[in-house]
Amino acid sequence: MLGFKFVKFQPSEYVLKVKNGKVVREGVGLSFYYYVPTTSVIVVPVSSIDVPFMFEEITADYQTVTVQGQLTYRIVDYNKTTQILNYTYNLKKNTYLSDDPGKLAQRVINIAKVLTKKQLEQLPLRQAIQSSERLAKTITQEIERNAEIEKLGIELMGLSILAIVPNKETLRALEAQAREEILRSADNALYERRNASIEQERRVKENELNTEIAVETKKKQIRQTQLDSERFVKQKQNEMKEEQLSFDTALEEKKQELIGLTVANQKAEADAKAYELSAVMNSLQGVSPNVLQALTNVGMKPDKLIAIAFQELAENAGKIGQLNITPDLLQGIMAGSPGGAGSGAGAARGAGGR
Repeated sequence: MLGFKFVKFQPSEYVLKVKNGKVVREGVGLSFYYYVPTTSVIVVPVSSIDVPFMFEEITADYQTVTVQGQLTYRIVDYNKTTQILNYTYNLKKNTYLSDDPGKLAQRVINIAKVLTKKQLEQLPLRQAIQSSERLAKTITQEIERNAEIEKLGIELMGLSILAIVPNKETLRALEAQAREEILRSADNALYERRNASIEQERRVKENELNTEIAVETKKKQIRQTQLDSERFVKQKQNEMKEEQLSFDTALEEKKQELIGLTVANQKAEADAKAYELSAVMNSLQGVSPNVLQALTNVGMKPDKLIAIAFQELAENAGKIGQLNITPDLLQGIMAGSPGGAGSGAGAARGAGGR
């Protein structure tokens, strides 16, 4: 009606109503009437915007890698953004009059690309492939401090690097090298396990040998102690034997001295008896044998006298004509009676007279 129209915007849109070059109204999700010939509308998205990216860069060792990721940003200062970029909205066609809204995302990606290139140029391929998280954190900090981002009036809400992938040939080479390293590591692990087993077996054998050596040492010490004890006992026995021999020697010497004294005493006694006998013999040299025989028979027992009488008869047997020995005489001799001895002697004398 006469150029006036009504428009309504979503809550996710920040709207600036411009009339005759001046902002007359602004806010989120506005609805209003406007006069078409003199009114312009600027619409800026309020919600966050996700922008995926993928670009190729060169690492420090001149290897090409493809960086894949996504960044999220939102407009926080609408005045700054609309002063740099054209967000004028065509209400008839429900679209922007220019392509500046799409250029904002590209500018943010370009800033991220420059910072990513700066970081990857300092890293070799292997480190670059494994530095996704660290690279995303570094680029996020750099973007937050970037002056251009501040001028655009936007805020980076997040940046994720999903993958850093080399080209196919390089990837296959890395896979082959990694495979070889894994196989080599497996071989090394096997060798280490075998070496560990051998080392453990060596330690076990060494412990066994040490145990045997310790046991033999203990046995040697025990045997040495036994030998010392036996030597001590032998020494004591030898000392006792020596003491016994010394005692026996002293005893034999005492016996020898005693025998010498006994022999000397017996010799002295024999000399005395010989002297006595010699004196007696010297005193009897002039005495008649019959007198000596008579002196000898003095005090002699009757049976011995009878024996002497028979001896004399035997010596004078040639002179005896007849000899009568009565039973009484024999009985008296056997009994050893004094009477018998007297009657025998008388019979002997009678026989001699005849």
